[in-house]
Amino acid sequence: MTTDRPLKVFLVVGEESGDQLGARLMAALRRQDETIAFAGVGGDRMAGEGVASLFPLHDIAVMGIGPVLRRLPTILRRIRETVAAVVAARPDVLVIIDSPDFTHRVARQVRARLPDLPVVDYVSPSVWAWRPGRARRMAAYVDRLLALLPFEPAVHARLGGPATSYVGHPLVDRPEVLRPAPGERLAIEATDEPTLLVLPGSRSGELDRMLKLYGEVVGHLAASGRRFRLRLPAVERLRERISAETADWAVRPEIVVGEAAKFAAFRQAHAALATSGTVTLELALAGVPMVVAYARDPLFKLVTEIVRRLPGQVLITSFVLPNIILGHNAIPEYLDPDLAPAMLATRVGTLLEPGTPRAAQVAELERLWSVMALPDGRPAADSAADIVLRLAREGRPATR
Repeated sequence: MTTDRPLKVFLVVGEESGDQLGARLMAALRRQDETIAFAGVGGDRMAGEGVASLFPLHDIAVMGIGPVLRRLPTILRRIRETVAAVVAARPDVLVIIDSPDFTHRVARQVRARLPDLPVVDYVSPSVWAWRPGRARRMAAYVDRLLALLPFEPAVHARLGGPATSYVGHPLVDRPEVLRPAPGERLAIEATDEPTLLVLPGSRSGELDRMLKLYGEVVGHLAASGRRFRLRLPAVERLRERISAETADWAVRPEIVVGEAAKFAAFRQAHAALATSGTVTLELALAGVPMVVAYARDPLFKLVTEIVRRLPGQVLITSFVLPNIILGHNAIPEYLDPDLAPAMLATRVGTLLEPGTPRAAQVAELERLWSVMALPDGRPAADSAADIVLRLAREGRPATR
């Protein structure tokens, strides 16, 4: 497809993390073609790059069964409005970003009404952990999938998913934020009071399940005679609750709030006890050895146990992203019901002192950078922009 008019890129996100990716992608696209016109659904960051969102992002950025059901009429209306806007705009490419429960419904309906419009999906659903049959279904309405994790292209090839390219993870673009500057993290041999991070999660439900457990782990560590500084990164809305509920811990944590303070704490820390989630990848790239735990809420636990027993439904044996990327369980991980505080304290203790367990994990975390690096060393958003521009200019491929 060739045209003298500016290219039109329509982007659809469903939550804050997608807004961040969308804004970086828009900036990268504009670096390559400053005439590109943007439209779509986004948040404040994408607005700063030039997208006037069709509606506020908070209309659809909901999580959990209850909140989704309460907001369902609004969500369904926003899906219809987004599809209509894409059809009316007739863009050169549609880019959907994460939030598959919303964005994929938009893409399926757009494909039915504009079958020649190329569709790019930025961020793979976790088909390697949950509902692998989605991969094959996506191939009907997604022309190119942009993956943030290096193992995902092989997973989609195996499952019959759309053509998939690893474009790099945005965290790898930020070594200055994650990697300690000289002298910022003392050598473990050079300190009598290493710094331990405790990360119980950023949602109220996670605090309900993890905070008391982590307090007991800290109590066992203190009772064993270990000396350590304790820091707990938190989001502002949970600071007061965390402060109150950690007041009687054997070692009271210093609570740090905000992204800059969190990453500064990561660069100084010697070990961590963390709840499974994206934070484990952040810690790993910061070179912080860790023990990972996760207690599931009762409904999720029931569903996951049922799914795990279905043939062909589970493709991985780890719930920790760095372990999946590295291909083996370099980081100790524990899922309920195997969450005994004394046992967790023993495992964390081996990371607060020199020795083989700590050294072996630190070496694997350093290897993670080379596993996740792009061959050409370019920023992730630039690699994603290359593919989006090619599809916008050439149109939907005849075969995948």
